[in-house]
Amino acid sequence: MSEKSFFLSSSIGKKISMGLTGLFLISFLIVHVSVNSCIFINDGGITFNAAAHFMATNPLIRLIEIGLFAGLILHIIFALLLTLENKKARPIGYEKINGSANSNWYSRSMGILGSLLLIFLVVHLAHFWIDTKIAVFTGKADKHNTFNEMKEVFSNWYIVALYLIGVGSLLFHILHGFQSAFQTLGLNHKKYTPIIKKIGLWFSIIVCLLFASMPVAIFTELIK
Repeated sequence: MSEKSFFLSSSIGKKISMGLTGLFLISFLIVHVSVNSCIFINDGGITFNAAAHFMATNPLIRLIEIGLFAGLILHIIFALLLTLENKKARPIGYEKINGSANSNWYSRSMGILGSLLLIFLVVHLAHFWIDTKIAVFTGKADKHNTFNEMKEVFSNWYIVALYLIGVGSLLFHILHGFQSAFQTLGLNHKKYTPIIKKIGLWFSIIVCLLFASMPVAIFTELIK
C-alpha cells in the first residue's frame, strides 16, 4: 500500500481530507453569496443576470465547477466513512451520555444537518443549476433569465420555507465545521482558536442571513 493510500485509509487522513474539502466548499460559498447578492441592487435583475451569465459561461469557472462537485462528493464520502468507523468502534452506546457537557448540540448533529443540506442541495440544483446548464449547452445562455426563474420559484411559500430550513442547516453546519476544520489541520492554539471561532461565527451568520433574505425578499416582493 502506498503512503497516499495509507493516509486516505486512516482516520486522521479522512479527517484532514474532510477538513480541506470543507474549507474549499466554504470558499465557494463566498463566491456564490457574492454573485447572488447582486439581486439586492433591485434593478430588475439586470446586474444579477449579467453576473449569473458570466459564472455559467466562463470556461475557467466551469472548470472550477468540476472541482467543486468533486470536493463535495469527497466531503460526503469522507463524512460517511468516518461516521461508520465511529459506529463500528462503539457498536454499543454508552449507558449515559452527557453530550452537552463537552459539545454543542449542532456538533453532535452533523450527520442530520449534513443530510438536510444534501436534500436541500438536490432541490436547489433542480431549481436553478439544471436549467442553466441546459441553456448553456443548447446555445441559449444569452436568453436564459435566471432572475425570472428565481422569482417564479420563490413565489411559492413552501419552497421559501424549505430554503430557510436548508439555510438554517447550513448555518449550524458551518458553525461547527469552520473551527473543526482548522483544528483538524493542527491549527489549534489558545491564542488563535478564539479568533478562528469568532470568524467562523460571523461568517456563518452573515453568509446565511444573506442567503435566507433572498427568497424572503423575492416572495414579499421587496425585490422585483
